[in-house]
Amino acid sequence: MEEIDWLILISTLVFIVSYGVIKTRNNKNLNDYLKGGNSSNWWTIGLSVMATQASAITFLSTPGQAFNDGMTFVQFYFGIPLAMIIICMVFIPIYHRLKVYTAYEFLEQRFDLKTRTLAAILFLVQRGLAAGITIYAPAIILSSVLGWDLKLLNIAIGVLVIIYTVSGGTKAVSITQKQQMFVIMSGMFIAFFIILNSLPPNINFSNAVDIAGLGGKMKVLDFSFDLNERYTFWSGITGGLFLALSYFGTDQSQVQRYISGKSIKESQLGLLFNAVFKIPMQFFILFVGVMVFVFFEFNSAPIHFNPQAIEYLKKYEKDDYDNLNKSYNLIKSDKRKLQIDFVERKKQNKSTLRIENKIKELQKTEKDYRNTVKGIINQSNSKIETNDKDYVFIYFILNYLPKGIIGLLLAVILSAAMSSTASELNALSATTVIDLYKRNHIKPRSKKHYVNASKWFTLIWGIIAIIFANFGTLFENLIQLVNIIGSIFYGTILGIFLIAFFIKKIKGNDVFWAACISQILIFIIYSFTDIGYLWLNLIGALLTTIFSYFFNYINSKNN
Repeated sequence: MEEIDWLILISTLVFIVSYGVIKTRNNKNLNDYLKGGNSSNWWTIGLSVMATQASAITFLSTPGQAFNDGMTFVQFYFGIPLAMIIICMVFIPIYHRLKVYTAYEFLEQRFDLKTRTLAAILFLVQRGLAAGITIYAPAIILSSVLGWDLKLLNIAIGVLVIIYTVSGGTKAVSITQKQQMFVIMSGMFIAFFIILNSLPPNINFSNAVDIAGLGGKMKVLDFSFDLNERYTFWSGITGGLFLALSYFGTDQSQVQRYISGKSIKESQLGLLFNAVFKIPMQFFILFVGVMVFVFFEFNSAPIHFNPQAIEYLKKYEKDDYDNLNKSYNLIKSDKRKLQIDFVERKKQNKSTLRIENKIKELQKTEKDYRNTVKGIINQSNSKIETNDKDYVFIYFILNYLPKGIIGLLLAVILSAAMSSTASELNALSATTVIDLYKRNHIKPRSKKHYVNASKWFTLIWGIIAIIFANFGTLFENLIQLVNIIGSIFYGTILGIFLIAFFIKKIKGNDVFWAACISQILIFIIYSFTDIGYLWLNLIGALLTTIFSYFFNYINSKNN
């Protein structure tokens, strides 16, 4: 990295942290600290909700996901618009009317203390793990690519977030997320236009889309009804709906964003903003990944994107690596020529079938070489990460973007990490203080005491997140790992809330034991079946509801 990149990166991060601290120094009570004094406008809520979900994982993993598998991942988000409408109609009015600090307060009023506590603990477990991953995601990539120490990066990202989150609470999180979203989207649009301008002169946007389609990257919709397929129209519109309902409606990291609104209307407008723009935003980020794929069809790309893996191969498997890499580069060269011929024949309205078949054959061979490299690494040193999806976009940033833009894109990644982590720490602190600490205090304490307790719990959860980050490991794909963790817990939590909202006859004891059994069964289903994780959200909610009805029936018979 050049000096200009360092300057842009450091100045961006310092500005965001300083702005958050300066603007939100005075919090007199819990309402100020945890709900921002109910002063948020709809656009602040909308951007804050969007930034909370758009972590560094989104901007590292999503382009890599599209690079490998194309646009089908966008189906994951199809349930969001309907979920937002339901939350606006049902969840928000109740939360505002009851003036709750957390979603789980509502559960005690509807059921009992143990049900509230169970839901709060389930949230703390899954969100505590997720907070560690949102720190770990950019740290592991930047560490391997730039040679920075992983643990120091985890600590640095965690400390930056802790500074302004502890200082300003919810308001600090919300106002800094506006700046972070500006940095994030500016960086992604700049990267997109640089990619398009870096393609060969005879390749226009339409040609790029054709090439992406030939590589199987432009398929958006899959209407197959296969429970083992992760991303289909049906899993997105059903499992995705239940995941979105739980995440946006019951996860305190999101609930805290919109209960800080000036009014019910402001909160509703903030969520409807997301209903309109969330899918287009994710589509665009995926499309950036697809354009990176097209870019590498005409530019040099490594046989494996993890630089640590390449360094290891060069050192310990040099002969195999050299032979594979030479053959791989020859295939890339042949494919590059065929891609140009393909575009020219398309422009002349000539048949491209023969060339398409040749390109697809070379794509398959290219994939085989990449898999062979992964196999060599696995056999030789299983500790080295062979899944390189999460390294694709950062490799492109560091090797092909101009000076200054590299610093901006790294600021995008770190800003995204900070925005999500800040929301998570803020929510973890609020839930711990309100649902566990304050609720179980026999003696009432002063307003200042609970504000200070919230700050201390924010610090504690920040330290826990950093510790989790230092024990992290790459999964199949980081963005999938976060969603899998959520899906394991969200269905049960959502089931509790749906019963609370819509099924009045079911009592606290019924739903408590139903939720416990449901959660155990979800662990078993995930561990011993290959069912797509999105379906776990639906299954968890259904199991909780069915068992609640069962226990209610048994108790009514006995009484």
